[in-house]
Amino acid sequence: MRLIGATASKVLKKMPEKEKLRIDKYLWAIRIFKTRSLATEACKAGRVKLDGQNIKPAHEVKVGEVYLVSKGPERKIIRVLGLLENRMDAKSVAGFYADETPVEMTSTFKSMFNAPVLKRDRGTGRPTKRDRREIDDLQDGFFDRADGNADLK
Repeated sequence: MRLIGATASKVLKKMPEKEKLRIDKYLWAIRIFKTRSLATEACKAGRVKLDGQNIKPAHEVKVGEVYLVSKGPERKIIRVLGLLENRMDAKSVAGFYADETPVEMTSTFKSMFNAPVLKRDRGTGRPTKRDRREIDDLQDGFFDRADGNADLK
């Protein structure tokens, strides 16, 4: 069933609070993951946490709970505002969760893309052992510093 032109408040009333909703289905419905199977795999791999504890894909979602979702190098803190069973367009989904990710975590994610890119002149061949050591000294600790603040339990 596709809802066209419905606001989030109208859709919130559609699903009763007593009804059970799995976390993998919820994460798929609010567009955190592209497919439900990716959401299920993330839960099984321990990349979705509630109060620092790994949760299973069949965990029942409740309004007001706060989840930590790790997706690659990106980490998001999500508060459940309403239950959504089916996937909808991105504008309508915004009313069902609040992204409470601190600015520090988002800026560290973006800083990873500003890593220094070292280029060698064309035709110089492979780096020697000495060249490799100099390259490693230049890059030493860059990614450790960028990722160090984003670790949550």
